[in-house]
Amino acid sequence: MPGSTGIRLIEPADAAPIAEHRVRDAEAFRRWEPAQPADYFTPEGQAERIEGLLAGHRAGTVWPGVVLAGDRVIGQVTVGGILPQPHLRRGSVGYWIASVAQNRGHAGNAVELVLRVMADELGLHRAEASTNLENLPSQRVLRRNGFTPYGVAHSAILLDGAWRDGLLWERILGD
Repeated sequence: MPGSTGIRLIEPADAAPIAEHRVRDAEAFRRWEPAQPADYFTPEGQAERIEGLLAGHRAGTVWPGVVLAGDRVIGQVTVGGILPQPHLRRGSVGYWIASVAQNRGHAGNAVELVLRVMADELGLHRAEASTNLENLPSQRVLRRNGFTPYGVAHSAILLDGAWRDGLLWERILGD
């Protein structure tokens, strides 16, 4: 039910549900995400990661959020690489939705919501994102949210043992 999608700032208590999703979906996400150490898939590893994200939030370099279906954590949406300087004011959007909640509009709704956070709360002017060239579902999410592709980053990320190209996306906020 897409209308029930929400986002909020990540909290330490989110470590256990995130770890549960990451363990279950490790194989499904392997082709889209870099390899992670074993502790990444534990509540303790996620708690440590969340602590780092919240430190980045306090420093103004990241806005780490969770995606909610009702009050249940079903994924994450993050604005990273925030450059708040007056002549830059941009951030990069990343997101994932747990397999149990995919194909219900949550990713698109979460991106729409985080774009509002970027413009209204963070005062950013430009949103950027990147996708694997083969990740058509993620590309549809970005297109539906007003992003346009602007280039290819060749051999940009090591995924599943091979260097992959990334498609670069942009959206000017307020447009």
